[in-house]
This record gives sequence, C-alpha cells and structure tokens, in this order.
Amino acid sequence: MSILIQNGTLILPDGPAKADLRVDQGKITELGAGLPVGDSRVINASGKLVFPGFIDTHTHFEMNKGLINETADNWETGTRAALAGGTTCVLDFAEPEHGCSLQSALDEWHARADGHASCNYSFHMTIVDWDQRIRDELPRMTEQGVTSYKVYLAYNGMRISDRVAYEVIKAVGQEGGVVGCHCENGDLIDESIAELKAAGKLSPASHPLAHSAVIEAEAVNRWLALAEQAGYPVNVVHLSTQRGLDAALLARSHGQPLYLESCPQYFTLTDEKYQLPGFESAKFVFSPPLRKQDDVDALWEALGNDDIDTIGTDHCSFNYATTKQLGKDDFSAIPPGIPGTEHRPCLMYTFGVKADHIDLLQMMKALSERPAKLFGMFPQKGTLAVGSDADIVIFDPDYTWRISAAHQYQNVDYTPYEGMEMAGRTETVLLGGEVAVEDGKVVKEGLGKYVSRGPSQFWR
Repeated sequence: MSILIQNGTLILPDGPAKADLRVDQGKITELGAGLPVGDSRVINASGKLVFPGFIDTHTHFEMNKGLINETADNWETGTRAALAGGTTCVLDFAEPEHGCSLQSALDEWHARADGHASCNYSFHMTIVDWDQRIRDELPRMTEQGVTSYKVYLAYNGMRISDRVAYEVIKAVGQEGGVVGCHCENGDLIDESIAELKAAGKLSPASHPLAHSAVIEAEAVNRWLALAEQAGYPVNVVHLSTQRGLDAALLARSHGQPLYLESCPQYFTLTDEKYQLPGFESAKFVFSPPLRKQDDVDALWEALGNDDIDTIGTDHCSFNYATTKQLGKDDFSAIPPGIPGTEHRPCLMYTFGVKADHIDLLQMMKALSERPAKLFGMFPQKGTLAVGSDADIVIFDPDYTWRISAAHQYQNVDYTPYEGMEMAGRTETVLLGGEVAVEDGKVVKEGLGKYVSRGPSQFWR
C-alpha cells in the first residue's frame, strides 16, 4: 500500500512549502497540494515539518570490538538510536589493522553491520598504512561504493605524515572521492600530555589543556595547505574552534574549495564541563574537546552563513560507570568519545532554528542535502523529490521534552545532554517507504541497507 503524507510543511530544496507527498514501493512518487487519497494509507502531518531523512556523517559503532575499551553501542543499538532521532543513514568508519588491506576492513564492517542495522549505512575508509598495495586498492573500493576516506594528524598508531596525506589526497581525488581529516597536531598533544602529567595534573580538567585551540588551528591550516598543493577538495571533520574556522575561511577566501563538518556538542556545550566535581567531567572527554563560548558563537555564525557544510555527531559511546573509569588516575587514559546520534536533529532544531541561528532550509541542507552530495548519495538520498528514496522524517516542532539517559535508545549509561529541554522531536520516520518510527518510538527494526555511493558531488 502506498502512503500519503498530508498537510505537512515539506522542507524542499528551495525552502518550506505546504504540500502533500506520496510514497510507493520505497520511492517518492508525487509531491503537490491536495493529492487524492486513492487507496493510500494517510499520515496526517498537519502542523508538522517533513524533512528528507537525516544523514549522520560521523559515527563509530562497535569500535574496539572485543577489547576492554569497546564502545557501548554496536550496530544494532547505535542504528536503532539513530533511527529514533530521525537519522535514516549513518556513515561509519571502517578501520584496517596495520599491515592489512582496505578490503579486510570493508569485509569486517560489512560483517558487523549487514543484517543488524535499523537505518541505512555506508562506510568511510580510514587510511592507516600507505604504499602501492593500498593505492592499488582504491579503484576496488570505488567499485564497492566506498568513495570517502579519513586520515589522522593525531593519535599514535593512527597519524600519518604530511607526505602520505598529500599522496592520499591526490589518489582519492583521482577516484572522484574526498578525504576527511582529524585535524590536531599529534606531536603537540603528546608533549602537552607529558608536561601535564609531570606536573601531577591527572584529572579530566587537563584534557582540554592538552588539546588547545592552536593545536587544532595549526593542523587545519596544514591539512588545507596539503590539499591546495594536491589540487583536490578535502573535508575537515568535527571542527571545534574559531581559530580553526578562521584558517578554513582564509583558505576559502583565496579560492580553495573545502568542506567543513562540526558536531552538536560544539554548538551546545562549553569547556565549563571540565570543572565538574569528582570524575564527572570524564563524561565530556572527547577529541577535540569542548571549547569556549566565543567558539560556540563563532560556529553558530558560520553555520548561519552556510560556511559549515555538514553536522555529524562523532558518536562514540563509552559507559561512564565502567569504560570511562579506565582513566580514573590518568586523564590521557580516558577513552575519548560521547554518545549523540539519537539527539542531533532535536538539538540542532532547538538551539539552531528556534534560537534563530539558522532556518529550516539550512537545517535540512546541513543534516540531509549536503551530506548526500558530498558523499555521493544525492538525489537518491538527501532530498524530497520524485524518484528519491522514501527516507522521510516527520518532525513535531511543538513537542517539548527533556533529554534523559533513562529514556534514550542509545545503549550507554549517560548522555552529555542530560536534562536539556527540547523544543521539538522526531515523531514519524519512513525508511525505504516503511514506517519504522511512530510517535517517537521505533516500531520496525533491521530495515537498514548498505548504500553504495558514487563520486562526491562538490558544490563549492
């Protein structure tokens, strides 16, 4: 049976419009005012906002599998939580072991996700080794729908040299893909940690000191210099500071095409969270860390100016009562990461749209359209258009509630947004034309499918 969504405000590529939308056989088949009901099941969306399904550009599910610091959310729990919040597709990071092929990582991530996901999914591929063997695998990755990659300028065992970064950018660019980068200066982080520990400063309050704004800004600037020399656009993931933003905007002012991702935590929380009593601040240890209010304000201004392109979550959940305690006596041993994929849409609506930092069209573009374009899924995903996949979110802008770990789908014992009052929520989600969420509750699990992606569709 087809489904007719009636009387909603559709967030279309040109802006909001009151209209109806019909879904049949997993696709959007009609848009317009006063569509006839026929034999369709009717969903009354009066007073509601109708978005294309949201895309989370940055998740880590089932990370560190089998180790003491394994994440709390696996593919079943993580994608169920994402779906409940209105995210219909996640992009997770496949990470090869050193000395192993890219294919080995892709096979492993498929084994973890296939048949277990409740929303759609695809994979960024992490580059940890680089040689002709890895270079020769890139066309095979493209054939299998992997067209985005990630490199690190920080973390022992993950970081790569500038020469390797330059070569990766060129090689991926020749494949029509895009490389994202964790932009922090790893050497400076290591030195800062050593200095803090030598001074006996072992609490979570030291975490932001070891990951200062200049450490991010230097790496953003270096990454963009490498990309300019290579001659291909790149992505900066989880941007957190005004200084990093300034470096990116300066590069753009000289005509460099580049893309910026940030995350809800950098728009809604500040580094005051590192001054909580006891070990409580460990809940907010992630990298990059929370920043100053000036940084928050700068990021909102940038998003409102369409200078920030996408909003991911960097969802990487560790239980506070157990796994975070690994760093009880040493802040640098606290597993870095926070949960967030379930609450991203309501946070960006409440603190963005309702606070007049962004409008509905900008929210849709940052959470749906631009992720789909940058990562090769548009117009299959990311838009309400005839022929597009029927991944649809009906959002109630008048529903007020408070975020609580006790009532979340995320399989973790806390949320960094505990007690925050939301000014809207996802009410209904269609995934591939099937109703998977009703009244804010997941009613169908396991519908997620792998999304094989094409080349990046750059717009800058």
